[in-house]
Amino acid sequence: MQTNFTAEQLADPHVAESEQILRKCVHCGFCTATCPTYVELGNELDSPRGRIYLIKDMLENDRPADEEVVTHIDRCLSCLACVTTCPSGVDYMHLVDHARAHIEKTYKRPLPDRVIRAVLARVLPYPSRFRAALRLAKLGRPFAPLLRTIPGLKPLGAMLALAPSHVPAPARAAKPGRHEAEGARRARVALLTGCAQSVLDPEINAATIRLLKRLGIETVVPEGEGCCGALVHHMGREEEALAFARRNVDAWTREIEGGGLNAIVITASGCGTTIKDYGHMLRLDPAYADKAARVSALAKDVTEFLATLDLPEPAIEPGLEVAYHSACSMQHGQKITRQPRDLLKAAGFTVKEPREGHLCCGSAGTYNIMQPEISARLRERKVRNIEATGAQAIATGNIGCITQIAGGTAMPILHTVQLLDWAYGGPKPDVIAL
Repeated sequence: MQTNFTAEQLADPHVAESEQILRKCVHCGFCTATCPTYVELGNELDSPRGRIYLIKDMLENDRPADEEVVTHIDRCLSCLACVTTCPSGVDYMHLVDHARAHIEKTYKRPLPDRVIRAVLARVLPYPSRFRAALRLAKLGRPFAPLLRTIPGLKPLGAMLALAPSHVPAPARAAKPGRHEAEGARRARVALLTGCAQSVLDPEINAATIRLLKRLGIETVVPEGEGCCGALVHHMGREEEALAFARRNVDAWTREIEGGGLNAIVITASGCGTTIKDYGHMLRLDPAYADKAARVSALAKDVTEFLATLDLPEPAIEPGLEVAYHSACSMQHGQKITRQPRDLLKAAGFTVKEPREGHLCCGSAGTYNIMQPEISARLRERKVRNIEATGAQAIATGNIGCITQIAGGTAMPILHTVQLLDWAYGGPKPDVIAL
C-alpha cells in the first residue's frame, strides 16, 4: 500500500511503525474470509482491509478520529485471525493498537460510553473491586433485560447479564508466596494470578499449582504482580496499560534476579498475548526495554510450558470426549495450536474439533460488554458448532472464552489445565459428572 506521510509525521515512532505496517498491505482481501465481524456483518469497513483504509486515512491526514472510524474500530475483536491469514505479514495487531490509542486521545465519546469504559477500567483489573462489583451485580441483574433495550445502556445490561450468580471465595494460590515442588525440583516458575480469572474461577490457578508441584516444578507468586494490562490496552488507555506492564516487569525481574526463573507461566491466553508483547510495548522506555524483553521471552502459556516436560503416565483413564475451543489469543495471538490438543490426547481424553474453529466466540476482553449484539451472534455460532461435535465437555485456555461460551450452553466448560490436573492425579473438576 502506498503511503504519503510527511517527514515530520514519521519522526513519531508510533506513526513510523504504523506506516511500515500499512506499506505491507497489498489489498488482497484474504483477511475478509476469516474476520468474524465481516463474516457476520458483510460490511467492508468491518473487515481488516476496510479498517486499514480508515486507519491510514486518519493517521496520514493527522486528523482526530470521527464517529465512522470509531464505530468500525470498536467493532474489531482484535481476534487476530487476519494476522494468521495474511500472506503479506501485515502486523494488524500493532496497527489497531495505535489506532485505539489515537481514538482515546482525539475522540470524545458520548457520556454513557465514557462512564461505562471508565468503570470497566477502574474495576475489572483489580480483583477486590471486581469481586465486590459482582456481588452488587446480583441486585441489578433483574434489570438487565430492560437496560439492554435502552440505547447507551446496553453495555450495562450486558455486564449484569454476564455476572455469575455465585462468586467463588479467593483462593490461597492467588496470594504471594512459594509453592515447593514435590520430590526433586526440575524447574522454578512464576505464575501470573492476574485479575478477572482469579475472581471468576480461582480453581484454574489452584489446579495449575497442584499439577506443577506433582511434576517437580516450584511455583512462585511474586509480590506486586497483578493485571497484565490487556483490558485497558484494548480500550486505547495506553498509559494505564504501560503502568500495569511496568509493575509486572518489576515483580518478575526481582524473581529472575533472585532465585531465577525458567518460565513465567500464564493460564489466561489473552494475558499471555499481551505479556509476550511487553518487549514491544516498552521498547521506547530506556529504563524498561531490556527488562521487558527478558520477561516476554520467559512468558509461556501453561500448555506451552507443560509440552516441554517429560510427563508421566496419566493416573486415571478419564474416558471423556472433549471439544477443544482454541481461544483466538492462543491460536492467532500466540500461534499455539498443537500443544493443548496433544496434551489432552496424551492424558487420555478424546479431542473433538468444532467447525469454524478459527472464528472468535465473541468474548474478546470487554467486547461482549461493549458490543453485546455482535458478541451474542458470534457466541450462538460458536456454541452451535461446539454442540454439534457431540462432546461431553469443552476445554479452552482463556477465562473470557469460558465465561462467554458458558452463557450459551449447558455443556460443562473448563480450562485445559483443570482436565490435565485431574488426569495426572488431581481432584475431578466439580463440573464433570461421570
